[in-house]
Amino acid sequence: MSEREQQRPYFFFSYARRDFEAEDAFVDQFFNDLRDELGRVLGSAVHADELAFRDTERLRLGDEWADKLALMLGRSRTMVALYSPAYFASVYCGKEWTAFRGRVRRHHEETAEPVAALIPVLWEPVAHGDLVPEVTKIQWAQPDMGDAYARHGLRALLRTAQQDAYRQVVRVVAGRIRDAAVRRLAELPEFDLDAVRGYFPGPAVPAPAAEPGMVRLFIAAGRASEAAAEGGSYPEGRYGAKPWHWAPFYPPSQPSLASRAQRVITNAGHTTTLEEIGAGLGEKLDQAREDSQVSVLLVDPWAAGHERYRGALREYDDQNHPVTGVMVPIGGGDPDGEREAPWAGVRGVFRRNWLRRRDPEHLFRVKVSQESFDSDLAIMVTVAQNKLMDDNLDWGDDGGDAFGFGPGGGSVMPGLAIPAGPPSPSGPPRSPSARRDPDPAPNDVPGPRPGGHDGPVPSRGDGR
Repeated sequence: MSEREQQRPYFFFSYARRDFEAEDAFVDQFFNDLRDELGRVLGSAVHADELAFRDTERLRLGDEWADKLALMLGRSRTMVALYSPAYFASVYCGKEWTAFRGRVRRHHEETAEPVAALIPVLWEPVAHGDLVPEVTKIQWAQPDMGDAYARHGLRALLRTAQQDAYRQVVRVVAGRIRDAAVRRLAELPEFDLDAVRGYFPGPAVPAPAAEPGMVRLFIAAGRASEAAAEGGSYPEGRYGAKPWHWAPFYPPSQPSLASRAQRVITNAGHTTTLEEIGAGLGEKLDQAREDSQVSVLLVDPWAAGHERYRGALREYDDQNHPVTGVMVPIGGGDPDGEREAPWAGVRGVFRRNWLRRRDPEHLFRVKVSQESFDSDLAIMVTVAQNKLMDDNLDWGDDGGDAFGFGPGGGSVMPGLAIPAGPPSPSGPPRSPSARRDPDPAPNDVPGPRPGGHDGPVPSRGDGR
């Protein structure tokens, strides 16, 4: 067997250090039992060293810890992720999950072959507030894993000595590893794990500005008459006589998006104005900034490239408006929302800003779902107001780093969520509604990067 084949383990074991430290015997037992069961399933032709990678067993004296993890994340045939509250609170578990998830997605995009190589195992139920949307897309339980596992997790089966139920889960997971490994997931070139912007833990919500302020809303949206004239190109039922009648979410409902946005802003203690986007938008945004006001553009993806708005939006995109946010909603639950047609127009007018749609600054958001609209808008307004405050003060040479706006400040990871129970005919128990996130980050997995790490790699205990 070649050295390279030995470096392609059947599964990468991703787990939280806190879970191992709390009950190391159980984590060890599951890892060993899973590896042994996989060896039994695959047969004697597979060498023991090829079955699994776990940092505590395969890292050797002198190994570069993060480099070795990145190497094995890029080569392992599958990844088994031990879901728990500690897992989703861990920076490095978030990096591992994001890197491998991106590898699976990239393989699918390049080959059109889906490979279910990221295999979750529910170690301990996850609280509602700790969940993140991208994770909900991956099924983590199936009927033959048993109700006790789905409700309480694998750790509980071990603690209560439910050996039959535990062994069944081990068999199912080993079978999933075997089946996924046959598909030969494409390997990932060398990358810097420290540079991966992990999906979790999510960023803390910024503290609200100390004083209430004025938020100017600008809207670009279609009209009912245009929707009819387009012969069905626009989604039906979403428009009225004026752009502020626009109700993008599916099924269309009242109040309109503009009214909903105003309610979010006034509930936060601010005042707001509303007007249609048009010529002179850049001057209005500059004037608002001079008047210590922040602005938010609400943009209908179907109308973004319309002649009436195209010039103003491109002008905005070519200028610098640091205290202005942009939100482009998606009609969740509507097949039209998945179509490419409206997003080509959005990319056309926001050629520069499209590249920063996943920046942690939270001032340019596309494909905003109905479930996340209120919270995304509240965060956007707060970030813009904090930047306005930062802009109005004389920081001298520090550039505002102390408030998290400089090169070293602030969180660099977007948030997400998972269900706390398995799907059932009545829906997942103790699970939030899965938010639609139809456009996950394409750069989850970085390519080769020049230079070294930006800072010291945390020790294994600190990072997980």
